[in-house]
Amino acid sequence: MNLFKIAYKSLRANPLTTLLNIILIAFGVGIITILLLASDQIGQKLDNNSKDIDLVVGAKGSPLQLILSSIFYIDFPTGNIPLKDAEALERNPLVKAAVPLALGDNYNGYRIVGTDSGFVRLYALKLVAGRFWKSDFEVNIGDDVARSQHLKVGDRFFGAHGLTGNGDIHRNHAYIVCGILSPQGNVTDNLVLTNVASVWRMHETKEEHVDGKPEPYENGEREITSLLIQYRSPMSVILFPRMVNQSTSMQAASPALESAHLFSLIGIGVDTLQWFAVLIMAISAVSVFISLYNSLKERKYDLAIMRTMGASKIKLFLIIIFEGVLLTVIGAVIGLVVGHLTLELIGRYQDSTQAKLSGNVFLVRETYLIGVGFGIGLLASIIPAIQAYQSNISKILAKN
Repeated sequence: MNLFKIAYKSLRANPLTTLLNIILIAFGVGIITILLLASDQIGQKLDNNSKDIDLVVGAKGSPLQLILSSIFYIDFPTGNIPLKDAEALERNPLVKAAVPLALGDNYNGYRIVGTDSGFVRLYALKLVAGRFWKSDFEVNIGDDVARSQHLKVGDRFFGAHGLTGNGDIHRNHAYIVCGILSPQGNVTDNLVLTNVASVWRMHETKEEHVDGKPEPYENGEREITSLLIQYRSPMSVILFPRMVNQSTSMQAASPALESAHLFSLIGIGVDTLQWFAVLIMAISAVSVFISLYNSLKERKYDLAIMRTMGASKIKLFLIIIFEGVLLTVIGAVIGLVVGHLTLELIGRYQDSTQAKLSGNVFLVRETYLIGVGFGIGLLASIIPAIQAYQSNISKILAKN
């Protein structure tokens, strides 16, 4: 006697009820799957992108906005800071290294970042083709930029003013791709990197000639967007941010603190949705219990006949258990698949190129959801199974 086959045929006998229970389980597991994948990827992006960056210095404003714009490139900068003030900070004995950033343009939504060789060292960037930039308007592009925009070494393109959109294209200078970065698994995959002078020259409003070379100025003084700081010693953690915030016109923001704050804000919504998913799965457990309980009433005669044909009490018990477990495990597997597909669709239609989510990621924790489905099926079917085990054959047959 194949118990699984009997359980499967029993579920097929009530297709609408079976389908409803599977949908409930799949919906709850799907939501939890999306939350697990999204929170894990967001956490990894926060860690990978802010790795080895101790502090970000920029214009006064929101510290979180400064971190989002200068490390994750998903917000507008708080403003610009004078180059001479930034250079003074670079010379501070508390600073080990300082990497300048000059933002303001994009190419089809990918941000163009003016920086220096310190950025290459900070993220340990490597090339799959070409070389690193040397001259103005030479760029290195991230792996995602190269693939999505179909760019190769030697290609030219025009940047557009602003961090999104192509409304104001700078046609006075074309950027030249001189190198393509290897995949890094962080924000650099979505960036276009060049030197700071290229950004200045693209936005110059007047020129002043020094030693025969044009020097671009913005409002009479050269500016950058922010500085990425690495500390020289643990003492810098205490002294340097306070010095910047109290003694200069700039602000200092800690990536670790602001990322934790951001994740805590995200966590509120994640927790709410998780409880919603748990509620759905609890409802599905009740639904499975009710359907098995009602099914047992209708099948008492069939089960009694099975007993007369040699089926033991334990086999009847296991048939009911298998029905509940089979129902919920199928729902859990479908939920996992739907969760991954849904997140992949969400990622493909995201506007931001810097915070894309993917459904092509599998976590060990997801296997626990199959166990949860198994547990729900076992819990929901235990009472109907006990009743099947304790059924009185003679009374049931006498009534029929």
